[in-house]
Amino acid sequence: MPNLSPSETSNNVEKSLLDLPKARFWEATDICQWEGFWFEPSLVKPAMTFRSTFHAQNDDVLLASSMKTGTTWLKSLSLCIMQKDHQKHAFDILTSENPHFHVPTIESTIYSTKPLQVNYYDASSPHLMHTHLPYAVIPDSIKSSGCKIVYIARNPKDTLISMWHYFNIILRPNQEPFPLNKTVDCFCSGVHQYGSFFDHVLEYWLESKKSPKKILFLKYEEMKSDPKREVMKIAEFLGKPFENEGEVDEVLWRCSLERLKNLEVNKNGSVLLNVPNSAFFRKGVVGDWKNYLTPEMEEKINQTSRSKLEAFGLFL
Repeated sequence: MPNLSPSETSNNVEKSLLDLPKARFWEATDICQWEGFWFEPSLVKPAMTFRSTFHAQNDDVLLASSMKTGTTWLKSLSLCIMQKDHQKHAFDILTSENPHFHVPTIESTIYSTKPLQVNYYDASSPHLMHTHLPYAVIPDSIKSSGCKIVYIARNPKDTLISMWHYFNIILRPNQEPFPLNKTVDCFCSGVHQYGSFFDHVLEYWLESKKSPKKILFLKYEEMKSDPKREVMKIAEFLGKPFENEGEVDEVLWRCSLERLKNLEVNKNGSVLLNVPNSAFFRKGVVGDWKNYLTPEMEEKINQTSRSKLEAFGLFL
């Protein structure tokens, strides 16, 4: 692909956007299909720009995830791990702003309510960044360079329930929640933001099997059951191993849901347009889906999971 500036690429993709397949998401907003996945139309242009113009450095780190799989926790942990050498005698960076401000989701920066602190298109590094984009469309420079990728996956039923709560806040404020049975249908068909969830997870998992030194594949449930082990694994992978157990405990405390949820910067304000910071912090538990899904809904998701993931040896 030719080296174009972000603005040149932006102009070149306008026409192709008009031809993309369209669908209605939750009877509330339009989404379009690009490269086999569904996106809010305004996200496709920055995603195309990112793919064609971003030049990764060898010490960059890309965090990746499907929506509502533990992204906020992963951003917080990775930020503290990457900056822990500077934080021993400094203030706690998580008290200054929401984690999504410190580690922006690249394609969503068009919705930022505040100026970003870093320009990901300059040559400085290391960059710590995040994307919800599927593996197929992340920049080739990330895949071919020494840039490391940390991906977090979650049980699809808990992912769906978290997504349902989140989008009800964003898309249906002061309205009845979107019918859960229809939400399950959207989720299993893949016709939702950044969907299909199953294809998204599978792509990164298969790549992590091919290149385990390049991609660290995490499971939210394992992080909840043994957080020390998993956080130490992240730190080792990023080349920032902990010196002692006290450091691990400190990072886990700083990034705990209860603490983050009660910080002033997360109880108030917004770093993304129309998304209150508080919307990123709900329960963070494993198995909450049991309080919502009927046996029929559960079986539909399980069936999709069996055919899409378990057939390849991936169990979530």
